[in-house]
Amino acid sequence: MQEEFLGFGIAGNFANHLEQAGEANDFKEVISDEEGAPKGIFPFYIPKDNTFLGRYCINNHNIILPKDTFLNAQAEPEIGLECTVVYGTNGEVHSLIPQFFMAFDDTSIRNDANATKISQKKNFSAGSKGYGHKLPIDRFQKGGICDNYSLTSFLLFDGEIHQYGDDIQLIHYKYFYEKLLNWITKKLNTQVDHAVLENLSNIIRRTNQPTKILIAIGATSYTHLAETRFLQEGDEICVVVYNHNKYHNSQIRSLIEQGVTGLKECSIVRQQVIREQ
Repeated sequence: MQEEFLGFGIAGNFANHLEQAGEANDFKEVISDEEGAPKGIFPFYIPKDNTFLGRYCINNHNIILPKDTFLNAQAEPEIGLECTVVYGTNGEVHSLIPQFFMAFDDTSIRNDANATKISQKKNFSAGSKGYGHKLPIDRFQKGGICDNYSLTSFLLFDGEIHQYGDDIQLIHYKYFYEKLLNWITKKLNTQVDHAVLENLSNIIRRTNQPTKILIAIGATSYTHLAETRFLQEGDEICVVVYNHNKYHNSQIRSLIEQGVTGLKECSIVRQQVIREQ
């Protein structure tokens, strides 16, 4: 992700994730568009902004935990979409054109009592996020390349590998393809500052209508281990997007355990957990 890209994430686009992350209550005042819809969009990086969100937080090699040892962090395995933004004559977002998809880790702080917005749990260091090899999108619709891909993730510690997020097919996101793009476009134009969410059109205006946006489309459900164990120094998190017609989850797990970082028709982000100096 180039530093001029605007970074957004989606909350609540996969069943049970918010509950497992202990964040469902944060959205109790947010009314969804329909039952089961995502809750909203948050910024995690705003280029050249004079707030903490102006810190470039992508690090594809390390998750950098804050010096404050009381802050608990969890990885969030998800899909990142790199999109070209098309604007209307009045400056509103007219449409999004997905160009690439990739493995994405949206590591987040869980217990910051001072956080009033979801974004305040997102950009906590220069190593808060990471992404893998960008896979080109032929068409972001049924019958396109994304039909053939799944998302899985693993945590390595004490010499062992563990399933972290559940292994899921991309088409099992609540909102995907045209429905997802239409929803994102609507929210970019209409989401206001309310509860834990922020006004997105204001952010787009103050960044001079960027032509590229990276959108993390939502974290998957956790295994019991991921739900109950926070990241620790020395851990290694690995998020993998793979062609499930060529590989299966146990193969990917074995290859990751062997230290493989590059596979054909895969996107892999592999990060060591370190502590900020």
